Amino acid sequence: MTASRGKRRFLLALCGALALLFAGLGVWQVERLRWKTDLIARVDARVAAEPVPLGPRDEGSRFIGRDAEYLKVRATGRFDHSRETLVDALTERGKGYWVLTPLRTADRTLLVNRGFVPTDRARAATRQAGQVAGEVAVTGLIRLTEPGGRFLRANQPATDLWYSRDVAAIARARGLAQVEPFFIDADATPNPGGLPVGGLTVVSFRNAHLVYALTWFALSALSLFGLVLTWKSSHKRG
Repeated sequence: MTASRGKRRFLLALCGALALLFAGLGVWQVERLRWKTDLIARVDARVAAEPVPLGPRDEGSRFIGRDAEYLKVRATGRFDHSRETLVDALTERGKGYWVLTPLRTADRTLLVNRGFVPTDRARAATRQAGQVAGEVAVTGLIRLTEPGGRFLRANQPATDLWYSRDVAAIARARGLAQVEPFFIDADATPNPGGLPVGGLTVVSFRNAHLVYALTWFALSALSLFGLVLTWKSSHKRG
């Protein structure tokens, strides 16, 4: 009798604890949903806005960090094609490479992802028309650096194999100084000769927080149901 009563008390406590735990997780997912919805709205506004001039380097702090990601900017300088870097890419156009080229401005260097080239046009000599000289204006989106590489595919600077756009590592490998810690994804403005192809930035955020919240709240409700059944059972048995 005492053992049975102890078991029922344990089940009551367990069901109550699970109900509270699942409810808390549901509330947390609701907060995450609000955060993600706000993030998506802010990013959409940045992408749709007019480009912001990058200005002098001492004003650059406003363009660093997640609050600046996907901000549309405009910069003027000269490309250093001799130090471009090819980064492995798989896009809607197939497999190939991103062409990352240093853009030298008056007081800094910006790494610009000029766009995509297919595997058979990776060598600069096969797309010479696109290696523009002289001063150029670049419009694009600020992107955060991608350190290390991809899952199971680490960058290999020593052999010049790149699987992610790691700004610091590329700058070291290419001997670049005063490089901003972000890169710019160039917009779809056509390059001479058609390559590289810019404007392929995918702005997409997975937002399944509502589903997660409903799942946790459902589990909380089931736990409460179990609590009620256990409580009724214990009272029937006296």
